[in-house]
Amino acid sequence: MNIEKYSIGVGDRFGHQGAAQLRALEDAAKRGVNIVPVWNKSYREHTIVGTQPADTRRAADAAVKERAWKQSHYVDADHIGLKNVDLFLDSSNFFTLDVADFIGKPASDEEIKSFVADMGKYLAMFPLPGVQTTKIVEDDLIAIARKYLFAIREAGRIYRHIAEKKGADNFVAEVSTDEANEPQSPAQMFFILGGLAREGVRVQTIAPKFTGSFLKGIDYVGDVKKFSTEFAEDLAVIEIAVKTFGLPENLKLSVHSGSDKFSLYPVIRQAIAKHHAGLHLKTAGTTWLEEIIGLAASGGDGLLVAKEVYRSAFERIDELCKPYETVIHIDRSKLPTPQVVQAWGSGEYVSALRHNQADAKYNLHLRQLLHVGYKVAAEMGDRYLTMLDRAKAVIGQNVTENLYVRHIVPLFLGPA
Repeated sequence: MNIEKYSIGVGDRFGHQGAAQLRALEDAAKRGVNIVPVWNKSYREHTIVGTQPADTRRAADAAVKERAWKQSHYVDADHIGLKNVDLFLDSSNFFTLDVADFIGKPASDEEIKSFVADMGKYLAMFPLPGVQTTKIVEDDLIAIARKYLFAIREAGRIYRHIAEKKGADNFVAEVSTDEANEPQSPAQMFFILGGLAREGVRVQTIAPKFTGSFLKGIDYVGDVKKFSTEFAEDLAVIEIAVKTFGLPENLKLSVHSGSDKFSLYPVIRQAIAKHHAGLHLKTAGTTWLEEIIGLAASGGDGLLVAKEVYRSAFERIDELCKPYETVIHIDRSKLPTPQVVQAWGSGEYVSALRHNQADAKYNLHLRQLLHVGYKVAAEMGDRYLTMLDRAKAVIGQNVTENLYVRHIVPLFLGPA
């Protein structure tokens, strides 16, 4: 199983918006760009919502059938490890091997010695073409092994477990280090890929840690120019590593928490075009927020539910933010009180939540709070799902437009 050049996450907390998301990909295909969907829902999200991985598979397959989608589609076991991977084996064909927690854990001296012996012959390749890096010596390689070898070997253990159960040709493997404390240097990236090849991991997408902050549901926070340099260098490293280590030729970068990073999309588009490279954008679309926007825009009971979700999220902010504390940054002084929101009409609620930075009423702090507030809607059960069905047309239009206009066009198509 080889994933296509371009793929995009179509995460969906409540499993209702798959067809609307596929319409966005159909619109891209009409302009000559083929992008395949990857449904992703993490173990954490399943736990909070009260669903199972099989529910994501059913929702994906139903959307594919409804739209008569002819291209590939994937269901991601998002950020899994050996503790929970078995829950996803039957329903998933894309596995994000999350090894960030193992970075910095010590491998044995013998393992490090063996790694350095195997990888040492590649030191002469540095500095790498197209990368601003210096000569690398054995001590540098030892330092890389001490920091990353344990994590590399953990990725190998997870991969082999999945391959044993499903067959190595029946899934796509992504390796994620994006939740590390600091970005990987080009040399670290090169030898991480070499280590994965050494472990027999047929990695098809890799999600490194980039400079800056990739917060949930809002634009990139950081130095765009520095990100641009890192991203281009990572593409160069991948190209060299594929040839050097015999990794899959379709190996591509994955940008995690990639939705709504509008300031980065033009530089990403330019870089992948220059390198003729693929791309996977993880969790694009922030579908759940488009549902709340659609409910608010529909007025009546839909607006009342949207206000109720905000009120409860405001009151339970500590609880809701805790699982996401490393990927959100909310200034509580900038949040409107529930009493203020209760007086809003549809337009005011939508303006505050929709990610339109040209709108003076847009509130990125409210947006982040509602992003993590889906637990409130989940606890409403059938009442919330019934409201989704009632406002299906409005929500579907929002979901399609958000994914196509705000994400796909700037990332893959550029100006019309």
